[in-house]
Amino acid sequence: MTSTIVRAEGLTKRYRGGVTALDGVGFELRRGGIYGLLGRNGAGKTTLMQVMTGQQLATSGTVEVFGANPFENAKVMREIAFVKESQRYPDNFRVRDALHAGRLLFPYWDEAFARSLVHDFALPERRTVKKLSRGQLSALGVTLGLASRAPLTFFDEPYLGLDAVARQLFYDRLLADYAEFPRTVVLSTHLIDEVSDLIEHVLLIERGRLVLDESADSLRGQVLTLTGPATAVDALTANADELHRERLGPLTRATIRGTVTPGDARAAGVDLQPVSLQQLVVRITSDITSKEPVS
Repeated sequence: MTSTIVRAEGLTKRYRGGVTALDGVGFELRRGGIYGLLGRNGAGKTTLMQVMTGQQLATSGTVEVFGANPFENAKVMREIAFVKESQRYPDNFRVRDALHAGRLLFPYWDEAFARSLVHDFALPERRTVKKLSRGQLSALGVTLGLASRAPLTFFDEPYLGLDAVARQLFYDRLLADYAEFPRTVVLSTHLIDEVSDLIEHVLLIERGRLVLDESADSLRGQVLTLTGPATAVDALTANADELHRERLGPLTRATIRGTVTPGDARAAGVDLQPVSLQQLVVRITSDITSKEPVS
């Protein structure tokens, strides 16, 4: 059994008016892993997930999901759950109806897990979906996504409506269930710091292009912030990829992608700090934007 369940090559999606949502994107998703699909609003994240889940056709390039084209492919769709913030339901659907639909649609559905999530999120089963609060609607979405236990599960920011306590509950239940029932999970989110401990692999999209495709472990420690006298910072960062620089009175702060040892930093009188995943994303995307003209 192959460990690669999604393979994309040269994926490009263009819309009328000259808008390019995806521009030559290529990557692989492996069986068993939590992926962070990161990027700013309009970067192309949702379009990419729609192509992978057969909801849109790419203008060019190829995508294979479980070895086949996902578009209009019922066999592939049975292996996928795609939950998004703007999830729509029939007007007369109650919460219990949405849960019943989950039982029918998802072949790996776990009813006991679904019941525990309904209890944890205090979902009112008799209430119609259209009368749910935003938080309850988000809770329903993540309940369907988690209980589906689909081999490939996408969460396109459906948890934004949850408060901090409920979001942490979602993260905890996701991690615990993933440990017991491994599958491939793709989280698309703006709350990067909150999910940084969950993410095992990072896919970063900027202006429709994939600019980062690396394991989270390999990224940790790659991006650093150095603060100290300008001459000392310059010497330490001479061979590094500089992402950002600013003056702080008599000091200079530089954010780099490279290697500086703590010993060298101390010897030069420079403070050395690792950069969080969120700051890494901010710095990389800002660096790309600053170097490219707006089309």
